[in-house]
Amino acid sequence: MNSATPLRSTANPIFYGPMGLRAGWGILLYLAVVILVIVTSNGIHRHVRNHQRQVQAEAHRLNPLAPLPPKPAPVDPAAPQSMRTPMIVECVALMVLFLLTWLLSHLEHRRFGVYGLGGPGRVRRFFSGVGWGLAAITLLIVMLARFHFLSFDARLLYGSEILYWGFVQLVGFFLVGVAEEYFFRGYLQFTLTRGLLSLGQRLSPSHARAVAFWMAAAITSAFFGFAHSNNDGETALGLVQLFLYALICVLALWRTGSLWWGIGFHMAWDWGQSFLYGVPDSGMLWQGRLFATHAAGRAFYSGGTVGPEGSILVLPLLVLPLLVLYFTRMSPQPPLEQDSELLQTASLAPAS
Repeated sequence: MNSATPLRSTANPIFYGPMGLRAGWGILLYLAVVILVIVTSNGIHRHVRNHQRQVQAEAHRLNPLAPLPPKPAPVDPAAPQSMRTPMIVECVALMVLFLLTWLLSHLEHRRFGVYGLGGPGRVRRFFSGVGWGLAAITLLIVMLARFHFLSFDARLLYGSEILYWGFVQLVGFFLVGVAEEYFFRGYLQFTLTRGLLSLGQRLSPSHARAVAFWMAAAITSAFFGFAHSNNDGETALGLVQLFLYALICVLALWRTGSLWWGIGFHMAWDWGQSFLYGVPDSGMLWQGRLFATHAAGRAFYSGGTVGPEGSILVLPLLVLPLLVLYFTRMSPQPPLEQDSELLQTASLAPAS
């Protein structure tokens, strides 16, 4: 298809370019809706919490024997957190992201799958990512234990509890993997790439898409690291390694043409930390972990309160997924141009 085909001959050049809706407007709309949803949900949560406290305070005023509303307690990074609220949040986030991206795909006359969920061999890619994610986190845990930077204190789960919590956390971290990979490396990565394509053509006409893709990758990876900066116990080293990890997930997208390898790796890495080995995951411990553990020695080596992914030992470990992806057969990237069939359907649709 000719990449210079406009959406309509009368399209406003301020909003539409050779590839349809200009990337800047698409990203602005995408982020505006996401931020609106976050602000609204946080506002509703605060309103409900304050209302409950007011009701309890009024009940205590009318009846001094009624309990006073509890004061907000500071978050204890060492206390295991429940998976229930994060799972609900991730489900809502996924529904919002999918609905928003579906609407934008129709506005831009592109297929929904071009934003990272399409591509060949999706199931195979996903389980390959799961396997290598488990291998990577296991190797890191073995290294930390071997060098006495991590100690296993006790086993916490037995019998059916292992299956129950293992499944609950697997579902939870699958939702986390899909939501985070899709938010940071789905619509944003694709749309930033096409928005930076003209700059890529100036820098390297023969490799314009690759240049644009990796410039977009640097932006989305920095955004990924920044989004984790408020995690309990997070450190500067941990944030740098999150940035590098994000680049590897973008490399997986570049090599495989989809997000599914990265989703599988992300899910398995988090599940291995939080459930299988019972260590903090980005500074958080989760309810239902198989083992009780504690870090030993300098946080620079052990990861400290961040968990194993805050250890300097993660840096050489990142070579493993790099090698795996280097030897992975390259799959084609989705086209940046608009879909000709969808354009034809839109042009034949009666005017409203």
